[in-house]
Amino acid sequence: MLLTLPPILWWGLIGLFFTALLLFHGILIVHQQSVALIERLGRFVRIAGPGISFRIPFIERVSGVISLRLSQMDVAVETKSKDNVFVHVMISVQYRILAEKVYEAFYTFEDAESQIRSYVFDVIRARIPHILLDDVFSRKDDIAMAVESELRGVMQDFGYDIMKALVTDIHPDEKVKSAMNEINEAQRLRCAALERAEAEKILKIKQAEADSESKILQGQGLAGQRKAIAAGMKEALELFQSDLPGTSTEEIMHLMILSQYFDTLKELGNSGKTNTIFLPHSPEGLHQFQDQLRNAMVAAGQVPKPGS
Repeated sequence: MLLTLPPILWWGLIGLFFTALLLFHGILIVHQQSVALIERLGRFVRIAGPGISFRIPFIERVSGVISLRLSQMDVAVETKSKDNVFVHVMISVQYRILAEKVYEAFYTFEDAESQIRSYVFDVIRARIPHILLDDVFSRKDDIAMAVESELRGVMQDFGYDIMKALVTDIHPDEKVKSAMNEINEAQRLRCAALERAEAEKILKIKQAEADSESKILQGQGLAGQRKAIAAGMKEALELFQSDLPGTSTEEIMHLMILSQYFDTLKELGNSGKTNTIFLPHSPEGLHQFQDQLRNAMVAAGQVPKPGS
């Protein structure tokens, strides 16, 4: 049936086919936050922004499409610290291509990520060998700022804006990590032992202070008790002398000692858990005890006082 078509229709179909082919090769659609670089016969001519654009079919071509969105590249670096410990450091570099320097970003570097990775390696291996392993963890922000500053100063002229550099991981050898954990554990145990010893020291000091104050109070109480007993004995002696005229002081003292002796025996008898023993326990022994007490008082009275 197609063979029987008039020649004009044949030429119309051929023209329609070539028109569709030209439109297919001439229309260019660029996505948002992207730009396309157009070359004409191998030479750069313009940059096509987001949306629909037109190019000369078979003469102009798209040499590349560049995204203007923020990108991130992770770089793993192995280096040695100042104390000769090998450590793996993960650096995350966040960057984007400047819209006004798309030409430089595309045509200057054949592999921009390799260039960025090389600069990261250079900065990390120049700084960490001067830092102790323990300080690498605490100074990771300084390391990140050094990487960011170095990359921004170099890459910005080529159309790359370095937004941020982050040290996301510091990973020493497993044996080194175990040793560090053991050191930290030992330090914590030592601090705990010191705190426990200090608490025990304070407790003992407080107990000693309490014992001292208790003994002082006991002494004051005992002194008061003896003072009261002496006052009572004096009052009893005066009462005996007033009620029993002609009774000597020695006889009254014997009576009072005998009375206290029997009171003591009574108290001991009332207590079921006493272990006090009087030796010798007889009337003769009591008489000897009275003689010893009287002799001691007489001897004390004959001792000259200091300064007399």
